[in-house]
Amino acid sequence: MSVKEKEIEHPVRKGSFVQENAKSLLFIAGAVVVLIGIYIWYQNVYLKNRAEEASAQMFKAEQYIGVDSLANKAINGEGGYPGLEKIAEEYQNTKSANLANLYLGGIYLRKGEYKKAVDALNKYSSTGSEVIDPLALGLLGDAYSELKDYKQAASYYKKAADKSNNKFTAPMFLKKLGLVYEAQKDFKAAEDAYTKIKSEFPQSQEAAMIDEYIARANAQVK
Repeated sequence: MSVKEKEIEHPVRKGSFVQENAKSLLFIAGAVVVLIGIYIWYQNVYLKNRAEEASAQMFKAEQYIGVDSLANKAINGEGGYPGLEKIAEEYQNTKSANLANLYLGGIYLRKGEYKKAVDALNKYSSTGSEVIDPLALGLLGDAYSELKDYKQAASYYKKAADKSNNKFTAPMFLKKLGLVYEAQKDFKAAEDAYTKIKSEFPQSQEAAMIDEYIARANAQVK
């Protein structure tokens, strides 16, 4: 039998991709359905249960946060209650773990452990809060300022001030921004930061004596 006759006897099927791969596509579709089911369970059951558990575990640690003498208990835990470090590590992807990182950053700052503060605060994820998010950025500015990394400090103070759309925290961050600009000998930028307090937040506590800061920075501008 010639090659041509063989081709006629066993013609090449030229069906669509779907027809030729029906079994494979059904397998893929089934796998997608399973993955979607797993994702829904993970979001609505697993994460929810972990979030509730983490929130319950945070109760004791939060009682210690504001007391300097109890800072180590807040960090490391006590008795059957875990500390903030363990909560942040074991309950990742929960609001409590995120908040634990913010708490840890603040405690480490008070303890003078500035690199640990930076590490903890960099793990904090923005929540959209107009109060907490700027605070986290401002604390990072404080930590970098204490480490004398004034470039990074200025970056975070500026972000904190931009996110703080109120007369209480925005002028505070602007004043700190001005001070780190002065530390970098960027007196024009410092003057601008101080002047913004005077023009945009005249009723703030920082504005009361800001003229002195403006004059000091202006005297150094060349």
